[in-house]
Amino acid sequence: MAQNPYNLALRFLLEVLALVAVGYWGWSTASGWLRYVLALVIPLVISILWATFRVTGESPGGKAPVAVPGWVRLLLEVAVFGFATWGLADAGAPLAAVIFAGVVLIHYLLSYDRVVSLLRG
Repeated sequence: MAQNPYNLALRFLLEVLALVAVGYWGWSTASGWLRYVLALVIPLVISILWATFRVTGESPGGKAPVAVPGWVRLLLEVAVFGFATWGLADAGAPLAAVIFAGVVLIHYLLSYDRVVSLLRG
């Protein structure tokens, strides 16, 4: 199910929403010029980490920029989605946090074959 086009689209949407959520958290947490820095830099750093630390075979073209074991990649994903969930709750959007976390959980349940593969490798 992990390669189902609808599930892949959902995964992409969750990735984008996670970046928006941490940017929103940065914006709502700080004030002045720091607000702009946090709202832009945190999502940028996360997207760079997300694109860099990959599992060989899952990357476009099959080659990862920095190949990591599957469990490391899964840990990175959980950290990013967890930060996005916490950020939404901390920024005053607890309902959005619960919905986001629920959809992430559903995605990983649908992608159980990928999760098992990542944990094995």
